[in-house]
Amino acid sequence: MDAKPINPLRAHFRQPAIYIKLPSQGQFWTSGLDMPDNGELPVFPMTARDEIVLRTPDALLNGQGVIDVIQSCCPNIQDAWQMPSTDVDAVLIAIRIASYGNAMSFESVCPHCQAEHRYEADLGSYIDSIRLPNYNKKLTHGRIQIKLKPQNYKSLNETNQIAYEEERLINTLAKSDIDDSVKTEEYKKHLERLIELNTKILVDNTEYVELTDSGTVVNDPDHIKEFYLNCDSDICKELRKQIEQVNREGALRPQQAQCEDCAKSYEIPLTFDYSNFFAKSS
Repeated sequence: MDAKPINPLRAHFRQPAIYIKLPSQGQFWTSGLDMPDNGELPVFPMTARDEIVLRTPDALLNGQGVIDVIQSCCPNIQDAWQMPSTDVDAVLIAIRIASYGNAMSFESVCPHCQAEHRYEADLGSYIDSIRLPNYNKKLTHGRIQIKLKPQNYKSLNETNQIAYEEERLINTLAKSDIDDSVKTEEYKKHLERLIELNTKILVDNTEYVELTDSGTVVNDPDHIKEFYLNCDSDICKELRKQIEQVNREGALRPQQAQCEDCAKSYEIPLTFDYSNFFAKSS
């Protein structure tokens, strides 16, 4: 059988545009990552197909579109669903830089005088600001210690979808003219979904629960879920506070801007509206 001829255009295929180090440095990946020896992942520019995927609402809604683009542009990430939340922002920003460069224009409104401005930000500085939170600090409550971990992208996407669906349901019920008894039943279902969502967030952020008097370590998600549904509410409250604190530590730092009209300073956050974030600045 004749060998397939080599494409003479192969030399002009896309090449890595930048290299990045993951904030996690490979921690919390259970699978799906081929980490180079030097710890730096090559990031390729998006293809025309990738750009089309990011303009397809259905692909974005279920998260698969973002996964496809990440794996296309970062081939060392072989299963982006397993990516810890600590790495998501850095990878997405890196793909944007590799495709369109460091500069990105922002429309902003000064909160002091309401003047509208257009600023150009350096996306590289956002990547540099990302820090891996301290997951080694355990939550201690009586004879129990809880070790946290970041959600992976699959879990993060699922919780965001549930939250979106629940918000849409509440808005629909609030505006509808359905019978009050039916509305009450729907609100009860919403409450159960809300409890399920909050429990899922706690479980997916828990690496293990340790009983300090016996040294028993529990890492079975079903056992941890049963514990959170039946433990003292103070434990869950403390855990939520610690998760919020960890998330703040790893959040993107907003850039400072100065209003050209009133000369006052304000912050510009970086938001991931994919249809805009992955659109080339004009």
